[in-house]
Amino acid sequence: MKKVFTHRSMFMSIGGTAVAAAAVFMWSMGSADVPAYVAGDHTGSDSAAAVASAVSQTPPPPQHISTPSPLHAIYMSSWVAGTPSLREGLVEFMRTSEINAVVIDVKDYSGKVSFHTGDAFIEAVGSEEERVPNMRALIEDLHRQDIYTIARISVFQDPHFATHRPDLAVKTVQGSVWKDRKGISWVDPSSKYVWEYILHVARSAEAAGFDELNFDYVRFPSDGNMTDISFPVWDEQTPRSDVLESFFSYLNTELSDVPVPISLDLFGMTMTNTDDLNIGQVLEKAAPHADYIAPMVYPSHYPNGWNNLSNPAASPYEVIHYAISEGVKRLEAMRVLSTSTSSPWYGMQFAELRPWIQDFDLGADYTADMIQKQKQAVFDVGLDSWMAWDPKNVYTREAYTEGPGL
Repeated sequence: MKKVFTHRSMFMSIGGTAVAAAAVFMWSMGSADVPAYVAGDHTGSDSAAAVASAVSQTPPPPQHISTPSPLHAIYMSSWVAGTPSLREGLVEFMRTSEINAVVIDVKDYSGKVSFHTGDAFIEAVGSEEERVPNMRALIEDLHRQDIYTIARISVFQDPHFATHRPDLAVKTVQGSVWKDRKGISWVDPSSKYVWEYILHVARSAEAAGFDELNFDYVRFPSDGNMTDISFPVWDEQTPRSDVLESFFSYLNTELSDVPVPISLDLFGMTMTNTDDLNIGQVLEKAAPHADYIAPMVYPSHYPNGWNNLSNPAASPYEVIHYAISEGVKRLEAMRVLSTSTSSPWYGMQFAELRPWIQDFDLGADYTADMIQKQKQAVFDVGLDSWMAWDPKNVYTREAYTEGPGL
């Protein structure tokens, strides 16, 4: 069930009880700030002194800011986030435009975790690559400028973890590690061990101060030789969509005590297709387990001829308006059914839609006008929040100084 956030002040207490609880939590997460012997290797006064010392060394819980409404975000890679000369230009852009949120890579396509977490599980995996030297300080600085921070976590696309645990990597039929057309390897979406690892990454992101946890690549692999693929854990009988639904439920349940929202990135086609697209993503199986669904309705990612459009990339308004309209209808149907005691969704709450829009050239030149047409389409459907994706982090800046939502 979707989490409800009433007031962020309840999560900001740093009184004695809260700090003590934080110390225990940080120890359980393998924090380097808490000595290992706190668990009980010593007894008596020495143990009490150790606990007191650990509490005094543990930083207070992070202060989160509420989700802005409307939310207008851009994506920032971890490399840019960790390079002041590049980051500062983007932050200045945010401060002087309608942008009020930023999505920062915590774990990208490489599988590397972009900051030091102090988490023993993550350290054992060896995935830390400290691209951002002090993530918490960066987030605190962004908060001072009223910028909401979203942690992007790529989930099952993970070549580092596939190397660390090749027994859990997606395989070829002959047993070698399978790679997609970009040469990137994946891990088995059915692996509970992988799920647990992702949970540790998510908790570490929240502890660093991120205001939202965004999960990307929450799907089965595609875009490779799908006739030469096998899975070490998945039985290939359980529907892919059921596997992912179980994962979404796991995240929602295990993160229920974490005071920030969850968002899931889904293929744009999930708004109009009711099948799982052979990747396991179905809107109705994701919506009960998140606060936001972020469909990647990039017009360039739709095939020529889709919805009678010869080149969807050249028709950004039409693509996004139709796709999001269909998604809104399906979520509304779920909400209606949730009022019936005979419905499996009875009493449930469902995610809100917050689409990704395109700010990169593919299939057409994406000018400021093309970007504003996407924003207008979102607005005309009745939504007012979106996130803009430019993998190069350049952005068509004049597109974000006017338009719906300002």
